[in-house]
Amino acid sequence: MTSRTTDAPAPRAPGHPGLTQAEAERRLARHGRNEVPPPRPTPLHRRVLAQLRDPLIMVLLGAALLTIAIGDYPDAVVIGLVVVFNTTVGVAQEVRTDHAVAALSALSAPHARVLRDGVPHEVPAALVVPGDTLLLGEGDIVAADARLVEASALLMDESMLTGESVPNDKARGEPVSAGTVVVRGRATATATATGPTSALGRIAALLDGNGHEPTPLQLRLASLGRVLAVVTITLCVLFFALGLVRGLAPDTMAVTAISLAVAAVPESLPAVVTLALALGARRMAARGALVRRLPAVETLGSVSVLATDKTGTLTEGRMVVQHLWTPSGSADVSGSGYNPHGELTRAGHPLTPEQLRPIQELLTTAALCNDAALKPSGTAQDTWAAVGDPMEAALLAAAAKAGCPDPAELHRECPRIAEAPFDSMRKRMTTLHHLPYGNVLVCLKGAPEAVLNPSVLDEPSRLLEQAREQAAALAREGFRVLAVAGTERLWQPLPATEAERELRLLGLIAISDPPKAAASATLAACRAAGITPVMITGDHPATARAIAESTGLVREGEAAEILTGAQLAAAPDTDLTGVRVFARTDPQQKLDIVHAWRSHGAVTAMTGDGVNDGPALHQADIGVAMGARGTEVARQAADLVLTDDELATVVTAVEEGRRVYDNIRRFLVYAMAGGAAEILVMLIGPLLGLPLPLRAGQILWINLLTHGLTGVAMGAEPVSPGAMRRPPRPPGQHILAAGVWQRLLVLACAVTAVSLLAGAAARTLDLPWQSVLFLALLAAQLGVALGLRARLLTRANLFLPASVAGSALLAMAALYVPWLQSLLDTEPVGWTGVWLASAAALAAFAAARLLRGAFRRKA
Repeated sequence: MTSRTTDAPAPRAPGHPGLTQAEAERRLARHGRNEVPPPRPTPLHRRVLAQLRDPLIMVLLGAALLTIAIGDYPDAVVIGLVVVFNTTVGVAQEVRTDHAVAALSALSAPHARVLRDGVPHEVPAALVVPGDTLLLGEGDIVAADARLVEASALLMDESMLTGESVPNDKARGEPVSAGTVVVRGRATATATATGPTSALGRIAALLDGNGHEPTPLQLRLASLGRVLAVVTITLCVLFFALGLVRGLAPDTMAVTAISLAVAAVPESLPAVVTLALALGARRMAARGALVRRLPAVETLGSVSVLATDKTGTLTEGRMVVQHLWTPSGSADVSGSGYNPHGELTRAGHPLTPEQLRPIQELLTTAALCNDAALKPSGTAQDTWAAVGDPMEAALLAAAAKAGCPDPAELHRECPRIAEAPFDSMRKRMTTLHHLPYGNVLVCLKGAPEAVLNPSVLDEPSRLLEQAREQAAALAREGFRVLAVAGTERLWQPLPATEAERELRLLGLIAISDPPKAAASATLAACRAAGITPVMITGDHPATARAIAESTGLVREGEAAEILTGAQLAAAPDTDLTGVRVFARTDPQQKLDIVHAWRSHGAVTAMTGDGVNDGPALHQADIGVAMGARGTEVARQAADLVLTDDELATVVTAVEEGRRVYDNIRRFLVYAMAGGAAEILVMLIGPLLGLPLPLRAGQILWINLLTHGLTGVAMGAEPVSPGAMRRPPRPPGQHILAAGVWQRLLVLACAVTAVSLLAGAAARTLDLPWQSVLFLALLAAQLGVALGLRARLLTRANLFLPASVAGSALLAMAALYVPWLQSLLDTEPVGWTGVWLASAAALAAFAAARLLRGAFRRKA
């Protein structure tokens, strides 16, 4: 039995209809939205100053001042253009990232259940107002400071406010604070303070933080950038010294060396990474996966273990009662979904009134010990929908098929006076009801092992053993089995838990939750991607085995070892990484399983929907919560929220994570190979009789066109065709590992060679060789940008070929537009020079394609 979902109904305040919608709107206008005021947006001038404080930009500014001091105004203008362009792109990307994160936050904002005009409504938590009647159930996060009007076995986790790890019992009349969590029970409360005046708002007001923490990938790239800067500056000092030895002017060599240093290091990489992650998060949101924390995007690409629950994830989550057993006989139940229409038969024949009587008693008790409801949905597939726990809704549908009284009528005649709500440790639920003639009816339902024992039932051992055998047989067939018990007693004021004794066994209910049609394909896709699927469920081992085999989680011929929570408790040192199915687990054991996989170096993704899944979701590398049927606790603990509750969406998100990481590595190869080529051209060119291969302005113009829009466009490349047919990358893998640095060096040498050949040929042909070399070096890098594409002919990212074409046009403009000629010290090269540069571009493109093929075959 799973914990209640946030859709399950909570009790209403007796005789209190809640606010009217009109009054709620008036109070919202008076008190404002129920949310902590967002941090003040960063002013534009601060964003600009943050960009200018980048060490490499500061080097550029120093170079600009130096060129102005020596009267080299054209180079100073070019350097100024580079600074303005890089700063503009950086600020624009930062603003765009903030907007993307804000949009995702809005999509995943918490909701609350309130009573408006006497009817329960689910509204965004931001619209809760003082005076609202809050309906609280297990797993809910309290939306506002409130005072309890009614509470049933209520246990609250207040650790986020008090720091105390032990949950606290709460009773009627006591206050509860915004942000605290309902661990057990249910309640009705009246909101007393919202937004900044709530306890959560007052604490938030004490915080004065802004900005986003860098992701782990950004930290690794920053470390790489520092190493590159040291190496590059060392080489540029060497270039400066060699220029002086050759008798070149010190001021010219200084500006050129500094420009070369800046051009060689991909200073736009951090901004490109941030944008790639944010765009990846937006693409995931469009495909049903909301990313709550940006670093999760990069981590998804490394997921190697997917730990999934069963109900609603591998199965449809649309429960239907198919078989009933009582000590006096059994019955089969027809019908589908939550439609309360069907037949009860025994051996193919309708039940007689005498045979139906114990069945009705069984289902009436199950309907009373129940917090769900059925409502017409109006869909073609199933005209009825579940409100609350799907399993409890299935019990109501079966009760209707058996001709039991309507649930609303039942609760009017037998009002609930006490309860012990279900929780994952007790595995049972008990309710007490006043009977019309004064006695009390005790109703209990739960897992067979929690009910079929002498401490609960006053039944002969022979009957208990028979019931256990029947429950085990049904579980082996893949059913989820509930045991139901009850009794009638004289009224006395006792807690519901103390009434769980000396009860009469009413029977067993077998519920079917068939596997989703796409479950097998999803698990097969996981295996193809090198991801190990693991099922962790609170269900019976036999039920877990049946689902594992039917979905292909345990493949034919594999040893289907299943560990139960009891076995884990008895042998805590068991190696859990060889087990694919875990049954009858509690929250601590889920946590232990995730920890065991992580300690063996696996990157884990854990799915869950209940409050009891919260710790494991938080512990996993990627916590994945169900958006529709999940509790608020699960959603807030997770890194990823699935709006469609489909496991296949996790595979889609993993694919997107691999796409983002591949694109960042692709940009790194492209940018670093181009920067290294520029250094090599400047160092080797003089040895080939090219005294000063490029001027400072020309180097910076190349950097502007190659690292600008073209570099950003590479971050939007579609996923590689084989991305989900290779194993996940190790999380500690260096950013330049797996062949990246080898490709980088080869491409740098290729770009250097073809560029110098074009320059040398131009000198031989008595062409303006420096301008030809400038055009060839720029064209070769653009050729590499296209050659590194995973899919050469695709319409998925037209921005990249468009940006390459635009950069090529701007390169030609540098040669033929008069004021750019003067600024960059270039001159027209004629058709021969253009063909030489084009040949360099084609050669670099071919080298990039050949390298892609070679490293793909090697992998």
